[in-house]
Amino acid sequence: MKSTKTLALSLKDLQHSKNYMLHNKKIALGMSGGVDSSLSAHLLVEQGYDVTGIYLECWRAPGCRTDEDRADALKVALSLNIPFQVLDFKNTYRDSVVQAFFDDYKAGKTPNPDIACNKEIKFGLFYDWAMKNDFDAIATGHYTKITDGQLVIPADRHKDQTYFLYQINDNQLKHVIFPLENMTKTEVRKEAEKRSLHVKDKKDSVGICFIGDIDVHSFLKDELGENPGPVVDLSGNTIGKHNGLWFYTIGQRHGFEIDKRTLITTENGEIERQNFPPFYVIAKKQKENQLVVGFGTETEQSQFSIRDIHWISRNQPGDLNNLLVRIRHTGELLPSVLQKNNVKLDEPIRGIAPGQSAVFYQKQGEETVCLGGAIIDEVVFDS
Repeated sequence: MKSTKTLALSLKDLQHSKNYMLHNKKIALGMSGGVDSSLSAHLLVEQGYDVTGIYLECWRAPGCRTDEDRADALKVALSLNIPFQVLDFKNTYRDSVVQAFFDDYKAGKTPNPDIACNKEIKFGLFYDWAMKNDFDAIATGHYTKITDGQLVIPADRHKDQTYFLYQINDNQLKHVIFPLENMTKTEVRKEAEKRSLHVKDKKDSVGICFIGDIDVHSFLKDELGENPGPVVDLSGNTIGKHNGLWFYTIGQRHGFEIDKRTLITTENGEIERQNFPPFYVIAKKQKENQLVVGFGTETEQSQFSIRDIHWISRNQPGDLNNLLVRIRHTGELLPSVLQKNNVKLDEPIRGIAPGQSAVFYQKQGEETVCLGGAIIDEVVFDS
């Protein structure tokens, strides 16, 4: 039987071996200048990784916080005495993310630029750059988790960002670290305060990835202008007007005008405008430039088709009759069945928007695994 002293030496040697391995792991950390990536830098350094901070410059325009954010990221890197580098991805971001954003809106879709940004920039150009420059992995401050090589919903379910990451693949997951995977946002703020991070109270970035908190209506208007047209009900009756289909998304209940003199015929007879419940956008008819609106059960659907499906494991799951699907970042996980390219929900819901992503999940033990996703193509109206 080995002595306690021998066992202690073995544990010490094991810890030394672990630290040696970590010290030889080169990590390229995407640093945005926010509290999440800044704390991630501290955690990785404390764990013994060889960290290089990378700021991704993707957009420069009035109102954009690029200079402030880059300065915050640099200050954190200097405090940790780690290398810091800026990568200029503005051209690709403009062509692959922003232009696609405008094109989709013009085509009547509602795109999600954050998903495109992760695919093209963070886990595209940045990941490829890191691998070509002999880094062992990249790290980001996303709230998501890797368990047994799978992308799973993290500890902070309210901040869960797996929806935005469904286009990653399993080979990339072998070379990605999410330092915040077991932390909540509240814990991140507390740990940042313990380390006296100057960005501990910095507000979270909102809005479009790398562009920030902009008015999307103005952003679209500056690029696409206006194109007024009629607002119609499901029967095709004109009941108001809109300023351009690209300003509206499915499920939206404001921003368009309804003629107060209009009468709508319902099962209970005609009702005057002032007695209407709220109208919601149901569909956009491109050829006719019509915005279709309705209220009540008219706004709820339970079936839609998808395109450009992507499975993280690159293999279709075996059981497609027991899936959970999320149709927006903050949406619930909805029981569903996938048949070929058609999704059937157990219950109808409002706001299924073509152009958005449908992301699929499955319960596996105590974890909820993100399997992949697709683009919502067309909504099937329930009869």
